[in-house]
Amino acid sequence: MKKLSKLTQSITHLLTLLFGAVLFLICPRLMLNHQKKWAPFMHWDYAHRGLHDNMWGVPENSMPAFKAAVDKGYGIELDVHLTVDNELVVHHDDTLYRMCHVERDIKDMTLKEIRQYTLLSTDEKIPTLQEVLDLVDGRVPLLIELKTEAHTCSRLCRIFSKTMRSYNGKYILESFNPLALRWFRKNEPQILRGQLSCNFFKEKPHCDLVLFMITVLASNFLSRPDFISYKYTDYKNPMVRINCLLFKARLALWTINTMDAYDAVRNNADMIIFEGFEP
Repeated sequence: MKKLSKLTQSITHLLTLLFGAVLFLICPRLMLNHQKKWAPFMHWDYAHRGLHDNMWGVPENSMPAFKAAVDKGYGIELDVHLTVDNELVVHHDDTLYRMCHVERDIKDMTLKEIRQYTLLSTDEKIPTLQEVLDLVDGRVPLLIELKTEAHTCSRLCRIFSKTMRSYNGKYILESFNPLALRWFRKNEPQILRGQLSCNFFKEKPHCDLVLFMITVLASNFLSRPDFISYKYTDYKNPMVRINCLLFKARLALWTINTMDAYDAVRNNADMIIFEGFEP
């Protein structure tokens, strides 16, 4: 009987340690009295890659798409890449193939080379981040995703940080790469940062350890994000709920593409990223 009691105690201790380890791994940054800091971003609808329509001459991540979002009073979600000559450009994909019909990687191109091509047979070209900042000029909040390569992560973060110092508008950043968020944790902790994620078991045929950790938010120990930006079809992940309910992390949901989906999740998110319709 004593042996059974000791075994039960050992198992209980082990489970307690495991649960504590899980909480340590997934815990976001714990902020006190941060309501004022979050106020400019809360309960906004963010136009995914601008208020675009790729079928009708307003390409995603283009200046007309961003202008349309500002004119309609929507926040803007956009994507930032680093060129080989250290320029920040606003584009989603790693390559120009889908949007410019050119099989070239942004990371291997200069800004001048990128400017040779237009978006989806329009006259619009891939804008620089500075051009977008000048257009928006603080009129709506920005949700900026950093698209990072492993070997250029720190360089992109440094250049982005320097660029944003002269911007007077409100912005927050997010990335799938926890190392980019870690850079800001160490160097620019005042900037609100978010871990982008989804259920990579559904997205990838072979989910490796890194993607598994990002799926379950176990990479949070590196970056201690302020908010979680999760795919809306996957957001009932228990680790997302623990972050939001227990640790009070803010939640952004992406990418809502119908009014029915919007109505279904609007009360469960602090920020909604939408596309293909207007809420």
